[in-house]
Amino acid sequence: MKVFPDKLSAELEKRLPPVVIVAGDEPLIHMEACDAVRTATRDRGIEEREVLHVESGFAWGRLTESAASLSLFASSKLIELRLGSQNLGQDGAKALEHYANQLSHSDNVLLIASARLERKQQQSKWFKALDKAGIFVPVWPVDHQRLGFWIRDRAVRHGLSINMEAARLLGERTEGNLLAADQELQKLALLMPSGTQVDTDTIASGVEDSARYDVFTLADACLRGERERASRIIGGLRGEGVEAPIVLWALTRELRTLLSLYQHLDQGQSFEHACKSQKPPIFDKRRPAYQQALNRLPVKRLHKLLLFAQRLDLAIKGASPIPLWDGLHDLALTLAGGRGLLAESSFSYKVG
Repeated sequence: MKVFPDKLSAELEKRLPPVVIVAGDEPLIHMEACDAVRTATRDRGIEEREVLHVESGFAWGRLTESAASLSLFASSKLIELRLGSQNLGQDGAKALEHYANQLSHSDNVLLIASARLERKQQQSKWFKALDKAGIFVPVWPVDHQRLGFWIRDRAVRHGLSINMEAARLLGERTEGNLLAADQELQKLALLMPSGTQVDTDTIASGVEDSARYDVFTLADACLRGERERASRIIGGLRGEGVEAPIVLWALTRELRTLLSLYQHLDQGQSFEHACKSQKPPIFDKRRPAYQQALNRLPVKRLHKLLLFAQRLDLAIKGASPIPLWDGLHDLALTLAGGRGLLAESSFSYKVG
């Protein structure tokens, strides 16, 4: 049964399932979901807790042993299986499937803490067996378009009030790092009286930029036409020491995908079919961003941007005089619908 993090506490108040799988890559929400399970087990009188860290060479028999062994003072316990991003392998899959088959004979609670589970993993026998008996909590990062609302609601939990303009500014400075956003709110709550209205001046003067980005965030910003954000992300990636070839790979991949979509559309295929034909397929959640980019960028511009990307590849290899990071900035900016001067001046004709 799938339950999203914001509904988990309410679901656990109604029932304590024998298995809870918390999976995702957003640290703060992941941590709080696991804390909610721990709190629920304590409230039900389960005090004993055993933690199993799954690492390379992990002996999966330990899970069976843990489930079977109880102290003299407890009839049940919480078993935390911390998978992280570790691959289960055949032994792990069999052990979890076996555990699921023995649930009717146990009063224990199994909390599986994992990195994001791909669709293929969610179709496995072990996952389906555990999900049928318990709760699956998928943890997703907060979309930047909702980040201001998340911060506004989060501020209330800390006894603060924050207007949307200030919440958006804090979101810009902590994007991709919810833990930093929450820590800033905690700090403000310590410094300011309860119920204080937090404004943009307070955020601007007291909050350092601790946003964290990756090249996939950059690609999404470019596809959506978010020029200022794309520019900010490029600066953030450079400051974090991300290698230029990785940034170029991400942008070039999107250029090739958009050109492929155009090719399928020119053959009379529907946009939906064109998205499904990509390798890997473009899933429903990302399709609107590609549609926006297609509406904004004609084929000719995409071809010229791809040529500019090839020039940047030569710059990485030392065979072109183009300033590399300035060129990457212009490539991203132009892909997002702006005007990158280097991208345009690198050809004898104007891009567009």
